[in-house]
Amino acid sequence: MGIIETIILAIIEGITEFLPVSSTGHMILASSIMKIQDDSFVKTFEIAIQLGAIMAIVMLYYKRFLQSLSIYYKLAIAFIPTGIAGFLAYPYIKAFLFNPLGVSVALIVGGIILVIIDKRVVARESDYEDLGDISYRRSFVIGLAQCVSMVPGVSRAAATIIGGVYNGLNKKQATEFSFLLAVPTMCAATGYDLLKTDVTFSSHQLLLLGIGLVVAFVTAWGAVKVFLKIVENYGFKHFGYYRIVIGVVFIIYMLMSGSASLFENLGS
Repeated sequence: MGIIETIILAIIEGITEFLPVSSTGHMILASSIMKIQDDSFVKTFEIAIQLGAIMAIVMLYYKRFLQSLSIYYKLAIAFIPTGIAGFLAYPYIKAFLFNPLGVSVALIVGGIILVIIDKRVVARESDYEDLGDISYRRSFVIGLAQCVSMVPGVSRAAATIIGGVYNGLNKKQATEFSFLLAVPTMCAATGYDLLKTDVTFSSHQLLLLGIGLVVAFVTAWGAVKVFLKIVENYGFKHFGYYRIVIGVVFIIYMLMSGSASLFENLGS
């Protein structure tokens, strides 16, 4: 993987990480199109550069994190299901689910769900005056919803947003809770992956990781601000339509490329 491919993947990560469209799924599809070798470094790179994106959230929401300890407790409770499930399922997810076909199907299914829920929550009032007022039980349920996002293509943001709106949050609060929950979730996922990955990075690979982190940070910063405005004005349905279209387009692309490409990496 060269510098150009690194920048492209990092831009995709930064733009899509906090949108309900699956950043990991998009990077897997992009890697397939650019024919980037699917080795241990690439898989780790796709996870590690999430730290660049998460730093954008920390910078943008630092006042929220300093406001009270309550939000830390709620986020900790929400993280528990994903932490346990991720620890147990990590080897299977990385070995069997990082493939273009699975991502495409997950994008389509998740897109349909987003379109459906958008019609139900477009004008929904929140059960809570402040995001920090959400109960521990509902925080835990949102964490359970996040577990589904361990399947590449589902989208962590989509899973937590859907979990949020079905647990009393309005669309803006659900989106912001998704942002905040990303901090412990992505830091833990990246750290665990780096510990479990038996790979020694070369100086060139370290350079690529550095570039990826910086580019992901910058693009995520802008994407988050734009995303909130879109959600407030238009809801989630357009992201659902996008997921469906990109999933279908990529399946067609793989079919036209030959049946071998369609099932690339399955069972690897």
